[in-house]
Amino acid sequence: MIDISSFANPKLLWLLWLLVPMIALYIYRQRQGKATLQISTVAGVRRVSRSMKYYFRHLPFVLRCIAVALLIVALARPQGISSDTNSTTEGIDIVLAIDVSSSMLAQDFRPDRISAAKETAAKFIMDRPNDRIGLVVFAGESFTQSPLTTDKASLVNILGTIRSGIIEDGTAIGNGLGTAINRLRESQAKSKVIILLTDGVNNSGQIAPLTAAEIAKTLGIRVYTIGVGSEGTAPYPAIDPWGQTRFVPMKVEIDEKILTEIAQQTDGKYFRATDNDKLKTIYDEINQMEKNRVEVENLTLYHERFTFFALAALILLVAEYLIRNLWLRQIP
Repeated sequence: MIDISSFANPKLLWLLWLLVPMIALYIYRQRQGKATLQISTVAGVRRVSRSMKYYFRHLPFVLRCIAVALLIVALARPQGISSDTNSTTEGIDIVLAIDVSSSMLAQDFRPDRISAAKETAAKFIMDRPNDRIGLVVFAGESFTQSPLTTDKASLVNILGTIRSGIIEDGTAIGNGLGTAINRLRESQAKSKVIILLTDGVNNSGQIAPLTAAEIAKTLGIRVYTIGVGSEGTAPYPAIDPWGQTRFVPMKVEIDEKILTEIAQQTDGKYFRATDNDKLKTIYDEINQMEKNRVEVENLTLYHERFTFFALAALILLVAEYLIRNLWLRQIP
């Protein structure tokens, strides 16, 4: 089957209407009759059976009409079209810095802050297939849980293993930010981003948060900061005298001033998440702001198909000539 998607000269297809006067003229000539031969009676002629030539007497004209139609189609230049898309994606290098201090077990989020943060971060990771993403955790100190990687499935598995209590307790925002910066220091990506999530006030660590922010700005790293925690009080975990974990209401304290300054210095943005839905909305907003730059080049290829029609028309014209002058040759 010939693949025809378009015609280079579609207006020439109007020439197909020329077949109408051709057919009308042929019918008119057939009705006018040929040269006559006078005989005394046709009684004997009527008894003669009709040969195959009689039934195929119009075949040459039919072949000629088809040949003309094919030539007109060939002149209109039928073409097959195929398209090729070349896309170039410049991914973004992103490091997620997540607070894993004991306060992240507070249950003002469902089921708690750290679980909500992990669930939302996992969805964010899977929504960015073309980026390299790394993972840093911090509490009283910080370390790299995963370097920059494009293996999203493994990264999500690693994310699922983080928990509160794996490192010394406290909130070292500066150290967490510094470790994340170190993961991006050698990055050649045109866009480098840190998403830092915490629920407290900087109270430990060797690096001041604003000092780390200045380093990030120097390296062209944009920092989005997220403060997690409901307004007022929240049920925090506490150990009673019998060694049992109980949840007691405590005031939510987030150093929003420092988090806002970090974001402003690095051309990022500060967000406050007060529940699970708000946290998801924040990650969705960051996802939209940090869309990949994709260059798409659409290449359309045209394949000429007129050769088939021209060749078929030539074959039909030759067949018409041979049939008319050899097999159906008539007495003038």
